[in-house]
Amino acid sequence: MTTMLPCRRTVLAGLAASALLAHRHAAVAQPLPRISVSKDPTCGCCTGWVTHLRQSGFMADVIETSEIDRVKVRLGVPQDLASCHTAEIGGYVIEGHVPADAIRHLLVERPAGKGLAVAGMPMGSPGMEMEGMAPETYKVVLFGPAGRRTFARYEGSRLL
Repeated sequence: MTTMLPCRRTVLAGLAASALLAHRHAAVAQPLPRISVSKDPTCGCCTGWVTHLRQSGFMADVIETSEIDRVKVRLGVPQDLASCHTAEIGGYVIEGHVPADAIRHLLVERPAGKGLAVAGMPMGSPGMEMEGMAPETYKVVLFGPAGRRTFARYEGSRLL
């Protein structure tokens, strides 16, 4: 009876795949850092976005301020990417209605940049859901000193 042993290449490929899966599992298993959200005290959609974050597993601290534009300037949010609330997490700035899974992806990938932004207030984005209104397609933009690029595209809360 002959025993078939796997070839060296098969064993190495299996080990590499196991290491990759273990790394992804470790990244998912790590607790999320706290997110600090600055918002105007009267903004309802900002409160909706914070609820979305909390339902997605983030621990959110809310700072209500009538000086939200000063926060944006201090953190370097470009005017054309501005929205209604600004957050900080893991050394990044999060501007506007960025979906929680995009923030998770940012924290795992750790790309060079200042942060993520969703300009304006797209209908159907987290915190901007309205019954009877079709969700808009929008970009999540990675911005920073090196420029900008599309980080992800969504329709409402659905990744495209």
